[in-house]
Order: sequence, then C-alpha cells, then structure tokens
Amino acid sequence: DMFQNVSTIDAHSKMVDAGVMAPLLAGVGVVELYGGWLTLNGFEERIKRDAGDFFVGKQVLPKDPEQERVMRMKEIENGRLAMLAFSGICTQAVLFKSTWPFM
Repeated sequence: DMFQNVSTIDAHSKMVDAGVMAPLLAGVGVVELYGGWLTLNGFEERIKRDAGDFFVGKQVLPKDPEQERVMRMKEIENGRLAMLAFSGICTQAVLFKSTWPFM
C-alpha cells in the first residue's frame, strides 16, 4: 500500500525512506564480495571457472555440451534484453516525467 501512488522517479527515495533498500544493498554487497573472491582466486589459478560462473545452478543445465552452450547463450541474451528494457523504463520516466506503464 505504501508504494501505490509513488512515481517511477521517486520510487527509489521512498524505498530508502521505508528502509527497504538497506537490506537489498547488503545482499548485493555480499554477492559482490563473493564475486571479488572468485575473481581473485581465478586470477591466481586456485580455482577453474568460466566468466560469470558463480558455481550456482550448473545442475539444471543440460548435460549435452551443445545444448548447454545454447542455454548459456539464451541466458546472456535474455539478461541483456532485460537490462535494456529496464534502462528504457528509467530513461522514459525521467525524460517525459511520466510513470510506468506510460499509457
């Protein structure tokens, strides 16, 4: 209820005021620290990992190497599309001073 009448532009500030963003920041910080640890250990060749591999979710990838490659490419493409879509939402909200869903 507290976020129902908040504009897209003001949503971040309202969430900070409500105390929602601090736990999110802490969670992102933990993931970033883990990523940094993986990067350092990868550079020093203590662990073998692919770029972007956080050792989570490999058990759900297809066992066939070609199908695994296709699935990884789908994940990359969908992630890029989602980032472009979100940046478009933010840009449109700021440029036109309107709220989501812009209709």
